[in-house]
Amino acid sequence: MLHYLRIWFASARYSIIRTMMFRGDFIVWSLVELFWMTVNLLLISVIYRHTDSIAGWNQYEMMLLVGTSMLIQRFLMGFFWSSIFEMGRNVRSGHFDFFLAQPGNVMFMATTRKLDPDGLINAGVAAAVVIYAANQLGLHPGPGDLLLYGLMVLSGLVIHYSILVLSISLVFWLTSAHGVEGTYFTLTEFSRLPREAFKGIVTQVLFVWLLPVVVVSNAPARVLLDRFDQDWRWTFGPFLFAVAWFALAVFVFHRGLRRYASASS
Repeated sequence: MLHYLRIWFASARYSIIRTMMFRGDFIVWSLVELFWMTVNLLLISVIYRHTDSIAGWNQYEMMLLVGTSMLIQRFLMGFFWSSIFEMGRNVRSGHFDFFLAQPGNVMFMATTRKLDPDGLINAGVAAAVVIYAANQLGLHPGPGDLLLYGLMVLSGLVIHYSILVLSISLVFWLTSAHGVEGTYFTLTEFSRLPREAFKGIVTQVLFVWLLPVVVVSNAPARVLLDRFDQDWRWTFGPFLFAVAWFALAVFVFHRGLRRYASASS
């Protein structure tokens, strides 16, 4: 683990130096992400001018839910996004050979090579939204609640990472991952909705249990709101989903790796 940690720190250092060489891009993309987050929060404000509750959630409860969803997404963008989507281009071009020659696990090297500081900076903004909403609701979570919230956010990050790696790994068979990015953003829109908004059996199975985009944000938000269900699926669901999706992503990635034709071939 220390070996991989040193490799990751070396990659992070390289990414930060590269980002500081192009400060204009860094500032612009940070502002773009901040604008996108602001639009989402303003949308909540506009909607709640016309209603007091959505699926039993008031304005600041919804803000806490959306803030949690944005926090997980910002971590994903900051730590993994660029590397994962660059992997698809590298497989098509043959540049993936570079990762096969690296001193570590291929999947780790290919998906953690780049760090995006703009995403990580805005993760602080998302955390501030969660803290603000919790303060407006008069919430006082204990150390255990905060620890469980953090672990569930981490599980959500693993789930998102695994789904993206699984999707991009299809490039080993299809030679193109076009449309994956748009599909991902479409799915994450559902993570900003309360579970109670999903009434039908089909939508519940698809977005709550099959593709757990709703669980990813709802479960940690419920911890802070003291709405945590006693149902074991919500207690252990995020962790079980994280393990299952990660195992599936590793399996598909390594199956695809066997099909990879290097640039030399």
